[in-house]
This record gives sequence, structure tokens and C-alpha cells, in this order.
Amino acid sequence: MTAGTVWDDLVGQRRAIEALRAAADGQGMSHAYLFTGPPGSGRSNAAVAFAAALQCERTGAERGCGSCHECHTVLAGSHADVAVIRTEKLSIGVDEMRDLVRRSALAPVGRRWQIMIIEDADRLTERAWNALLKAIEEPASRTVWMLCAPTVEDVLTTIRSRCRLVTLTTPTVADVAAFLSRADGADAAVASYAARASQGHIGRARALARDEATRDRRREIVALPARLVSLRACMEAATSLSEVAKQEAELMTADLDAREKADLDSAYGVVERGRRPREYAPALRDLEKDQKTRAKRRHLDVIDRGLMDLVSVYRDAISVALGVPGLLVNEEIRGDVERLARTSTPEANLRRIAAIFEAREQMLEFNVQPMLALESMMVGLVAPEARAG
Repeated sequence: MTAGTVWDDLVGQRRAIEALRAAADGQGMSHAYLFTGPPGSGRSNAAVAFAAALQCERTGAERGCGSCHECHTVLAGSHADVAVIRTEKLSIGVDEMRDLVRRSALAPVGRRWQIMIIEDADRLTERAWNALLKAIEEPASRTVWMLCAPTVEDVLTTIRSRCRLVTLTTPTVADVAAFLSRADGADAAVASYAARASQGHIGRARALARDEATRDRRREIVALPARLVSLRACMEAATSLSEVAKQEAELMTADLDAREKADLDSAYGVVERGRRPREYAPALRDLEKDQKTRAKRRHLDVIDRGLMDLVSVYRDAISVALGVPGLLVNEEIRGDVERLARTSTPEANLRRIAAIFEAREQMLEFNVQPMLALESMMVGLVAPEARAG
């Protein structure tokens, strides 16, 4: 790809890019698209890049140039005809969707398309899906819908049948490492580590490549399996994982919370120890409620990422036990992984992976308190074989 195009941040997605380029140039264009792919594969980035290409001032092979005014404003999130709907809540409700449907019926301000991008479309409630369905069935002539979800099963059947599917894949370690070196200037060793440790998640790879503290927090988590040799160690590990996740989540939200509070104060003319308008108190309550919901989601997201890091250790142990060639995801702790493989069996490690996914389901689907789910999970991961060894 030519440097500077809208497609540059889509790592290892050559086939999807070719299809989107063709559509942007008028070959097989549809009124609705469904972008699917594993976490971190770039679903929303692909949708935004496609939106930029559709609005681009250039034509033919140069469409999606990344440098014209239309491309620049789409990528910056300020284009008048491109709406990107993302949520920090646990779901997207019907009122929000009805507002978006009303907007989609308007003619675009510019000469080309009105584009509606819904990130995390899998978070729509049933009523929100129903509100969206009519707009997808009978779209305005110059409106394009782009939905992003992990799998097609996460989208209402009647809607996904009306969308053109764009499937993204997990990029290879080599592709991710090359991207980190090119885009962020990461040295080869750090880029290789981040590419492996992220397991193809581009956002996670960039965070690991850029920040030593992020790498340290991950090292703490992947070191846990080797220490799970007693009930006490399991309880301590659950506490450690929860605290590491809380620390990282707070770092992600603290600055944003402060900026939102400052913006609210400015909007209502509030100064320290000054009088507060009557409308300020309910607005502050709403803001604090939204921030609390966002903090909960971020905490769960970080815990979930930690759980996937734990899974990678047990998968590495299975690979070692079965003699699978190549670098491990956690090559840096190969000694611990080999010890786990020697003192256990592939079947036992598969059961541990199942325990991790059960805890994940309890927290994300059934709203079980994180500490309860983590403590139960760690007991399921205990390694009496390691104690005997």
C-alpha cells in the first residue's frame, strides 16, 4: 500500500482492503455492511477507512488518499456526513438508535454519502435492533450503514441478511511487528514481543510497544500460573489480577473523567465555591452515573484481557507438550511454560482454559462480581502437579 492512505492502519487485511477499494470505486457497492473479526483485528478502523474512501475527493486508484480534506475530516472524526456511534455503556438502547435512524433519513451535507458507523453493534438491545431494522430494510438513497461486531451470530438475523459481509482476520505476528516498527518506531525486539503477546490485537500491541508499565503489568499476569500451588496462592493471585486490572482501568479513565467534569463546569459557569445553577446538580449526577458505568466496563475489559493472557500461557504449555514448533506467545517465560508442561498434561491445561472461559462468561454475561469469579477460577487453575514436582 502507498504510504499515507486511509488503509495504512489495517494490518494484515489485504483481501478485505481489496474488496473495500473496489466498492468505494463503485464495484459492488451496497447500502449496508457488516464488519466482523476477532478483537483487535480493526473492525471499526476498517469501517472508518472505508467511509473516508467513500467520501474521498480523488477517483480511481487514488480514492482513499488519506490527504484530501474529506479523508482528513473522516479520519479525524469531524466529517459532517459520517457518524460514528460508540458506547462506554454495557448496551446501546432504543432511544439512541432512534436518534441515529432519524439522522440517517436526512440528505448528506456534501455531494456523496451519509454514513452511519455503529461500533460494538453486538451491544444493541433487542428494541434497538428492531428500531434499526426498518432503516436497513428501506434505506435512504444516499445513506450507507456500517455495523461492527465480533461475529455474524452477534447480529440480528434479519439485519445481517441485508448486509454485505466484510470479514477481518487475526494478523500474523510478522505483520504486527512490521507495523509497530513502521508506525511507532518500535525496535525489533520490543515489536516482536508486543506482536506475540498481543495475539494479533493491534491496539494491545501498540500499548505494549509504547509503554514499559503496560508490559510490566502483563508480565505480572503471565507469571501467575507457575505460582498456583496452594489455595492461599490462588486467593492471592485473584487479588493480584483484580488490582492490576483496576490500576490499568483507572489510568485509562482518570484523565477523561477529569476533562468531562471540567467541561460540565464550564458549560454551567461553575467556579470553585461559587453558586451553582439549579440544573447543574442533575447534570452532574447523570455524568457521574455514566462515568461509573464506563469505569465498570473498562475494568471488565482489562480483566478480560488478563484472562486471555492467562489462556496464552496454558496454550503455550499444550504446544510444548505436543512438540509444536515455533516461538511461544510467552517465549520470555519459556522455562515456566516448560515446567507447567512437564508437571501437567494437555488435558489438564485444556480444563484450566475452560475454567478461565467460564469465569469470563460469569462476569460478562451474568454480572457476577469479578473477585468471586476470579477466586473460583484460580482454584480451578491450581496445579497440584507443580507442587509435587
